[in-house]
Amino acid sequence: MNQERVFKVLVGPHISEKATTLADGKSQFVFKVATDATKLEIKKAVETLFGVKVERVSTLNVKGKTKRTARGFGKRNDWKKAYIALQPGQDLDFTSGAAE
Repeated sequence: MNQERVFKVLVGPHISEKATTLADGKSQFVFKVATDATKLEIKKAVETLFGVKVERVSTLNVKGKTKRTARGFGKRNDWKKAYIALQPGQDLDFTSGAAE
């Protein structure tokens, strides 16, 4: 996987109540990822960017909601979410960009 693809796979962290609970209790983190990203690409991208060891990657396709607009109905874009489980003893620190 080339260096440019590493930066395009991870779109950003997904912050929610469930994601915070998983990060605190089970050392799992949630990311928004590119819709065409594979589990292997996601694993390599997290390991490269944050310097941690990934144990498991689970992905989920999220369907966009249908919303009412002034001109009728519209649809938000579909997106992909990845649950990253780190190996025991590993931790992600979003503030510094590297593992401690």
